[in-house]
Amino acid sequence: MVKYSILAGAVACMMLAQQARQTVAQDNTPQTVAQQQAIPDAPKPQQATPFNAVAPGKGTTADDSDATSSSPDAEAPPSSLPQTPAEKAAQGTPPEIPEAGQGPEAFTLHVQTNFVEVPFTVKDNKGRPVPGLTWRDVRVYENGLRQQMALFTVDPFPLSVALVIDQSMTYDNMTKVNNALEALQGAFAPYDEIAVFTYNNGPRMQTDFTAAQSARVSAVLERSKSTGREGAMAYTSGPLSQNINTNGGANSYIDPNTNATHGTSLSGTLNVPKEVHTLNDAILAAATHLAKTRSGRRRVVYVISDGKEYGSTASFKEVVKYLQTNKIAVYGTLVGDSSLPVVGFLDHIHLPLMMRDNVLKSYAEATGGNLDGEFRQKGIEQSFARIAGEVRNQYTVGYYTHEPFIDGKYRSLEIKVMRPNLTVIAKKGYYPTAEDIKPSVVVRGK
Repeated sequence: MVKYSILAGAVACMMLAQQARQTVAQDNTPQTVAQQQAIPDAPKPQQATPFNAVAPGKGTTADDSDATSSSPDAEAPPSSLPQTPAEKAAQGTPPEIPEAGQGPEAFTLHVQTNFVEVPFTVKDNKGRPVPGLTWRDVRVYENGLRQQMALFTVDPFPLSVALVIDQSMTYDNMTKVNNALEALQGAFAPYDEIAVFTYNNGPRMQTDFTAAQSARVSAVLERSKSTGREGAMAYTSGPLSQNINTNGGANSYIDPNTNATHGTSLSGTLNVPKEVHTLNDAILAAATHLAKTRSGRRRVVYVISDGKEYGSTASFKEVVKYLQTNKIAVYGTLVGDSSLPVVGFLDHIHLPLMMRDNVLKSYAEATGGNLDGEFRQKGIEQSFARIAGEVRNQYTVGYYTHEPFIDGKYRSLEIKVMRPNLTVIAKKGYYPTAEDIKPSVVVRGK
């Protein structure tokens, strides 16, 4: 039985093989071949898979790049560099690429110094400094246009102070100042520098810039003390009379051998000698030396005076322009009658061809400085520390101006604080200088 089963299986296999050969022969007919050629091939991949797209250190293959570039959705990159200013602005400035092996510290960075730095002080309605402001609270305007801040800091700066002492004050005011000068040196830090100037009938430099805590400053301040001047007095008779009178009484007359109009006007009114207070010249002399100090320091002219001005060669406008050009602020301790509230207000009224009783306030407002009026000696001593602390702890903002520096025109400045009932003390504007158009070079290397 087993033999018959094996034989039947072999016969069945032979019959199936013969049937398969007949089917293949029928498929080879022309009609079947045409149907097989009409079937499309499987689509080729249009984008390389992320696993085999890029080999480390080899990049893409040529076949992949050809397949990608042939895609209709792909945008071909430009074949040339941008030529128009709009195209160059859209593409950006090409970076400076160092040579292989030198690294990012091997290039030289060129910076155009159109950076404007503005220190300012903020006080509340009681005159107290306001701390804790951030850059979000501050707005900067130049020529009425808001500027983008590039710097905001509350860090203290070292001071370069040109101290100006008025020796043309009256005897009583000069005595108060002399006694208070001993407390001046303690208001400054060891890294500050001080130059001392005095003026009476013209300015005089007592010492150039030196360390604030040095023994030289103490000796110069002691040497700068003066007796002041007596008030102008007029005598109509006696040995101190300005004219020579004879016989006296109702029959007196002026000696014809002398000047008959000496000490009197054409109408016979006695002329009082004019006082000379060369405050403008003194501030200009101090500012000239301050302009030579190195950058990175606060430049301050600190004046101790009653504010009177008469007889200077330099005008107020000329001195203010020089101060605004060289980034110098005027601070001061105001003494005498001008420091009193009522009398000080009347001193601001200036009559033409008359002596200005208080010109310091105008200097401070134009340059972003401040005044501290004190009538007593103790108040004068305390004002030194207040003024020095106010200058040192200012806010500082900086921005890159879009105005051309080469024209030298005046730029108005305004600092606004977005909080109510606050007063901002800052300079009203500035003049660009020839030094500002010089590019500074910062070399980054080893």
